[in-house]
Amino acid sequence: MPWRGPDFEGERPTLGLYVLDWMMQNLAQPGRDEDDPEPFLPTQEQADFLKRFYEVHPVTGKRIIHRALLSRPRGWGKSPFVGAIALAEACADVVADGFDAYGEPVGRPWSSKRTPIVRIAAVTEQQTDNTWVPLLEMAKGGSVAADYGLEVLDTVIYLPRGKIEPITSSASSIKGDPACFASLDQTEEWKESNGGIKLAKTMRFNATKLGGSIVETPNAFTPGEGSVAERSAADYQAIIDGRSRARGILVDHREAPPETDMTDERSLVEGLRYAYGDSSDHPDGCVLHDPPCPPGWSPIERITADFYDTSNDVQDLRADFLNQITHASDAWLTQPEVRASSDLGKVVEPGERIVLGFDGSRKRARGVTDATALIGCRLSDGHVFTIGVWEQPARPEVGADGKLVEWQVPVVEVLAAVHEAFTTYDVVGMYADPAKWESHVADWEAAYGPRLKVQATRNHPIEWWMTGGRSLLIVRALEKFHTALVEGELTHDGSSPLVRHLLNSRRRKTRSGIQIMKANPDSPDKIDAAVAAVLAWQCRLDAIAKGIAAEEPEMFGGTF
Repeated sequence: MPWRGPDFEGERPTLGLYVLDWMMQNLAQPGRDEDDPEPFLPTQEQADFLKRFYEVHPVTGKRIIHRALLSRPRGWGKSPFVGAIALAEACADVVADGFDAYGEPVGRPWSSKRTPIVRIAAVTEQQTDNTWVPLLEMAKGGSVAADYGLEVLDTVIYLPRGKIEPITSSASSIKGDPACFASLDQTEEWKESNGGIKLAKTMRFNATKLGGSIVETPNAFTPGEGSVAERSAADYQAIIDGRSRARGILVDHREAPPETDMTDERSLVEGLRYAYGDSSDHPDGCVLHDPPCPPGWSPIERITADFYDTSNDVQDLRADFLNQITHASDAWLTQPEVRASSDLGKVVEPGERIVLGFDGSRKRARGVTDATALIGCRLSDGHVFTIGVWEQPARPEVGADGKLVEWQVPVVEVLAAVHEAFTTYDVVGMYADPAKWESHVADWEAAYGPRLKVQATRNHPIEWWMTGGRSLLIVRALEKFHTALVEGELTHDGSSPLVRHLLNSRRRKTRSGIQIMKANPDSPDKIDAAVAAVLAWQCRLDAIAKGIAAEEPEMFGGTF
C-alpha cells in the first residue's frame, strides 16, 4: 500500500548498531527520577529504524539515507527517540568513514569534519518542546554531558564545537544555516500558511550541502492539506512508482489495518496494538515480534475508552491513535475504504472475460499534464485491475541542450496497450471518454466495435463522455462505483496509481448530484485512473444487465 517503507532484511552494513549502543551507554531515559536515572533503552522497532537510517553503501562506505520520515501514532515515543538521534548526531561517530579490518563500517564525529550544528525544528515553540524537553532530560541524566563536554542550558546545548538548538518557522532566516542534522516534528501540521513548507525546504537544502540528514516525525496527515508530511510521502511514492530518480529517502509508516472496526472493541484493541507496536502496554506484549516484546507505555485501554467518548472527533481519533491517513473534508473516498477494498492476491488470467475503461489526455499549456489510464474489470467478480497508467514524471526531464523537455503522453505505448488488452483477454465491452482522443476512439470502434457485446450506443459502442450534457448519467455511474467499493462489492489490485487517483478525487456538488474533480484545476494530483475505473465498472454493470456475464467465453484475440 502507499508509502510503506521496506523492512530491514538481511545483514547490510550499518552504523545503526553502534548508534544503538552509544545511546544506551550515554543517554538517560526521559521522564524518570533525575536522582536515579535509568539508561535510555530504544525498543526493537526503534532499533530497526536506526539500522535503516544509518545504513552505509557496501562499496563506498557512505551513508545512504539523508532524509527519513518516521510516522507513528500519538504517544508512541517519536519525539524522545528523535531527540536521542539528535544527541548522537552531535556527539557520536555517525559520519561514515569506511570499514575496519573485519569489514565492519566505522565512523567519526561531525566535529572531525566541521562544526556540528543540530536543529530541533517545528512551526511553534510548543512543538519544539515535544523533542527539546526529553532531549534535555536525556542529556542531563546521562553521561554524555560530562564525557563530551556539553554545557546543557534550558534553551541551547553548547558543544566544545557547535551547538544543539531549537528553531521555529518564525526565525528571521535560516538560509545557509550549517546544520548537519535536523529533526522536524509534527510535519502533518507544517503548511504554507505557517511557514512550514519554506522551513522544511530550507533545512533539506542546508543538509544536502553538508552531506547531513533530517528526520520527520509526523502523525497521520490529512490528504489535500498540502502539509510537509503529505509532500514527503508523495516524494517517496514517486520513487516507488519510478516517476522520480531521487534516492536516499526512508519512509517508515505503520497504521492500524483498514478493516479495524471502531464499534467493535476487540477489533479496535487489535488495531491499536498493531499501530502502537512495541510501545503498547497490552499485557500480552507487542504483536510485531515473535516472541513478543514486553508491554510498553502506551495505555491501550485508556485510548480505547477515548474512542467511545462522543465529544471526540472520529477522524481525529483515526489520525492520532490509529495513525490512519483518512481523508480531506471533500474527499470522495477515504484511505481506509480504498485500502479495505484492495485484494493483491487476485490475478486476472489471459482469456478471462473483462471490460475496459479509458480516460486520456495529451498535454496542457501550463502545469502538470493529466494522466492517461486504461483500467480493466473482470466480469465474474468485479475485480478492477490496472493495465496502464501514463503519468508525467515528478521532475521534468532536461534535454542535452539544457532545456526542459515537454512531457506528452506516449500515444504509441497507449495504443499498443489497448491492442494487447484486446488480444490477451476476452474483452466484451469498453467505455472511453474520448476527450482529446476522438480519432483514436473512432479507430477502436472500427477495429473492435463489431466484437463488443456491450456497447455505449449503436453508432458509438466505445464513446462514453464524462463531460457535457450527460451529467445525470455521470453522477449515477459515480454513485454506483462508490457504493460498490464502500460496500465491498468490488475489489481492486491496489496499484499505486489507481489508489492515488481514487484518493485524489474530490466531491463537487452539481445540479444533478455529486461529481468528482481534482482539488483544483492546476493540481498536480491526478484522478484519471479513478475515472477510467468508474467507466470500467459501469461497463460491467451494463454487461451484467444484458446477461453477458453468464455466457461462455468465445474466441478472443486475433483479427475480427
